[in-house]
Amino acid sequence: MKIRPLHDRVVVRRSEEETTTSGGIVLPGSAAEKPNRGTIVAVGEGRTLNNGDVKPLSVKVGDVVLFGQYSGSNTVKLDGEELLIMNESEIFGVLED
Repeated sequence: MKIRPLHDRVVVRRSEEETTTSGGIVLPGSAAEKPNRGTIVAVGEGRTLNNGDVKPLSVKVGDVVLFGQYSGSNTVKLDGEELLIMNESEIFGVLED
């Protein structure tokens, strides 16, 4: 199933959470924090400005992004996979190689 977000929204697939700390301690799923990194799966057309022009988004499909722990409070399940829907403004930055 495909999803196309509207306006300045993006759909993000959260990265897998780490289950082992740097010290070697294994965390159960309930104790581990949700990761604040993910990959963009879909992007909207852009934000509509007051004059009617559409400003395209700065991110694109495939970008690995950082966002806040409580960003993207809208989650959807598609094909058994949990995805986040958030505004582009909730993204802190894009990770580059």
